Amino acid sequence: MKNSLILFLISLVFTSCTSTKKAFVKGADIGWLPQMEATGYTFYDQDGTEKECLQLLKDRGMNSVRLRVWVNPNTDKASGHCSKEETVAMALRAQKMGMRVMINFHYSDSWADPAKQYKPKAWETHSFPELLNDVYNHTYDVISALKAAGVTPEWVQIGNEIPGGMLWPEGSTNNWKQLGQLLNKGYEATKAVDKNIKVIVHVDEGNNNTKFRTFFDNATAQNVKYDIIGLSYYPYWIKKDYTETIADLEFNLNDMVKRYNKDVMIVEVGGEDDKVQNTYELLKATIEAVKKVPNNRGLGVMYWEPQGAKSWSGYSLSAWQNDGKPSPALDAFKEN
Repeated sequence: MKNSLILFLISLVFTSCTSTKKAFVKGADIGWLPQMEATGYTFYDQDGTEKECLQLLKDRGMNSVRLRVWVNPNTDKASGHCSKEETVAMALRAQKMGMRVMINFHYSDSWADPAKQYKPKAWETHSFPELLNDVYNHTYDVISALKAAGVTPEWVQIGNEIPGGMLWPEGSTNNWKQLGQLLNKGYEATKAVDKNIKVIVHVDEGNNNTKFRTFFDNATAQNVKYDIIGLSYYPYWIKKDYTETIADLEFNLNDMVKRYNKDVMIVEVGGEDDKVQNTYELLKATIEAVKKVPNNRGLGVMYWEPQGAKSWSGYSLSAWQNDGKPSPALDAFKEN
């Protein structure tokens, strides 16, 4: 009887552990989707039937979406929108489709990336203490609006591709003390809304271990608070095939976990839309590299704007064909 009870309790613990383990993240950044639909873009399945874009992504194995949010964006088709209100509406729509949600704060009125981290116009004349309040209040406001609408994002990203910092010049990596305070304000605002939301800090060139060590060593020195290291991986932008850099990505993923004791996730990846087989293989290799991180600390992979067809966006690293159908390259998500 005693042994039976012990076995029963062990099985309960095992069931509890396995049931709480989250599924591997396979997703897409889809910030352009509402604009695409508003301008009349139509999505089709491989058999030519018109279908809702999120359903097409789900059919290819995707279970998550990533949504950027800008402070006071304009109405430009490709470089605007993504306001708080639009982000809430899109997050609610994705959740109703059974998808998990990541919110990506750029802290700008338009694109923020390694080449540019411009302050929102409304914050341009603010002192550094005011900028700290701006980051906290904007982050808290957006996540609170999401929660009020019934969507609690699983992840929140504080800054977009910030190897050189954000909110320049005050938050540049030339002044790590201030950057650390800004990042912590984003973290604190997120956790004030819901302590279970995981906070991501995101750097580009996921195959560049030196860049990541430099950034996250400084973050550690400034006691920056975060839960997950987010990486971009675009062989195209460094003019190398993925076969030349995938081993470096794999090394860096493992090194980040060991060095900083953080989970890791590829929050942006993409390949050339006219090189379908190569992009398929890139995605398959990237997914495998993340899955191989020990102890399930590699959380997942997200494609950046797969549905953002070049015919609409001019962006050549989407994964959508000119006929409005998803690229077969996305089958890598379904098969893995």
